[in-house]
Order: sequence, then C-alpha cells, then structure tokens
Amino acid sequence: MAAARATTTLSVVIPMYNEEAALPALVARLRPALDGTNVSYEVVAVDDGSADRTAELLEEIRLGWSELRIVKLRRNSGHQAALTAGLHSSVGDYVASIDADLQDPPEKIPEMLELAQRDKLDIVYGVRSDRSTDSGFKRWTAGAYYWLMRRMVGKRVPSQAGDFRLLSREAVDALKSLPDQQQVYRLLVPWLGFPSGQVTYFREERVAGETKYPLSKMIRLAIDSITNFSATPLRIATWLGVLSFFGCFAMLAGTIGIYLAGHTVPGWTSLFVAMLFIGGIQLICVGLLGEYIGRIYTAVQKRPTFFIGYDSADAPQQRGAERAERVDVGV
Repeated sequence: MAAARATTTLSVVIPMYNEEAALPALVARLRPALDGTNVSYEVVAVDDGSADRTAELLEEIRLGWSELRIVKLRRNSGHQAALTAGLHSSVGDYVASIDADLQDPPEKIPEMLELAQRDKLDIVYGVRSDRSTDSGFKRWTAGAYYWLMRRMVGKRVPSQAGDFRLLSREAVDALKSLPDQQQVYRLLVPWLGFPSGQVTYFREERVAGETKYPLSKMIRLAIDSITNFSATPLRIATWLGVLSFFGCFAMLAGTIGIYLAGHTVPGWTSLFVAMLFIGGIQLICVGLLGEYIGRIYTAVQKRPTFFIGYDSADAPQQRGAERAERVDVGV
C-alpha cells in the first residue's frame, strides 16, 4: 500500500448503492476523462451494501480496468459513511469524490486537478451554476439549506456545492484525524479553512435509477448539519424560554390588574392557549436537547460508522497468505 501511495497521483472515490443501471454510462465517461489526465490514478468504488448486481458488475469491469479498486462494506451504512470509507482507503496525492448518477460531470475532474496543482490549492469545490434539471421543490429546499448553513456555520460554506470536490492528501489526512461520528463533508471540508478554489458546472439529470436522497434523507441531512456544527438551536431554545417567561409575566400582571378592577371572569380560553403555548415551547426545547444528547451518546460509544468486508487492493495479499497457510499445514 505504501508503494501504491508513492506512485498514485489521483484517487477518485465513488460511493455506490444499487447503481447497477448507471454503471455502464459512468464507466464510459469516467475512464476516458481519467486516462486523458496522463497521471497515475485509482478509482475507489465503494459498494455500500447494494442489493442489486452493482458488486458483480464492478468485478466484471475490473477485469478490463486495472485502475478500478472495489471496496465493499458489510452493510448499508449511508452515503456519508461510504464516502468516509473511500477517503480513508484512498492513496492518491489528490482525492476527488463524485456520485455514480452522473449528475456531476466526471469530465470536470481533470480541470479540478489542474487548478489544484497550478494554484497550490488543498480544496477545489464543484459548484452547480445551473440546477434547471432539478424540480422546483428540490431547488428551493437546496437554496434554503445553503442559506441556513451559511448563517449558522459561516460564510466559508460555498453555496450550491455538494460532495463533488477534490482534496489534497493534507486535507484528507486532516479529515481522517477528526473524531466526528456523523460526517457531513459539505460542512466539514469548508470548516478546515484550507486554501480552496471552485469549478462551476451544469448539473445534469440522473442518468439511470432512482435518487438515493429522498425528502426524508434530505431532512435528516439538514438536522445532522445543524446539530453537528452549531449550538444555535440550543440558544434559540434559551431565547424561547426567556420570551415565554416574559409573556407569562405580562399575562400575570394583566390578570392582577383585572382582579383589582373587579372584572374577573372565568378565563378558560386564555388559560388553554397559554398552556398550549408553553407546552409547545417545552417540547421543542426538550427535543433539541435530545438531539444533542443523542450525539454525545453516539460519540461516547465510539462505534465505527462502517465495516469494510472486502478491498480488492488487498486481494493478492490475502491469496498469498492463504497459499502460505496451506503450505505450512502441509496441504
């Protein structure tokens, strides 16, 4: 592995989950783009516990493409965990990450590499200049996500930049040293503050298959992004408590005034509304506290987010060890 690292300039990490239909088109575009760079490279395809023929097709493609490396996870661990496995397994001086659906063009990877080498950059973001192929709802939610992240986490978060990026080995090693259990790289990478640049591109339609980021996962990503990188929700909970206190104090003063004026009447409606208001705020605050406590609990457990079951780069070594073992036992 050390020898491979010394001779590999570029690694391309591709998380995959049930991408059987997209694989032929991906290879048809990715391989010529990488061959044209005239640098040594590897493609790290991370099979995230696919239930279709993704792993089988990867093995077939690898027979005719020696630069393809297959990393299989033992179970489906999620996109960010699969991306983490690929980054940790990569050996290149530069590491690009791209999804298998071809919404992000692989032809931009050589441009990213050239920009990073020329300007001595550690990070090159792929920024979507046009998302007209996405639905109006997807564009609106994506815009709201980046607007919120830039205000809560900081303006270092580039707008409309997903997981299509190129990192230097120094940036990858810095990410590997972080203890985060639930990685959100579109926020972790800007947080590093390393020298960065951008390459813009037109976001295309998915080449085949179904999206792996439905609304439920998008909401989960937003929650993870907020709670992993900012204590603002806790401060909001504090301010809601302060506002509710002053609101209750004002209602108490009003009630005393009405009592002293002798105009007291049964106030069922106002009491009911006040109880609902205070109860709602309490539930929100308890929920926010629960999110943060849950993350503390996960961090204390220190459970790995993924398990690698097979790495094709280690296959020759494994076969050699098996042969040696057979010789030792006299088989």
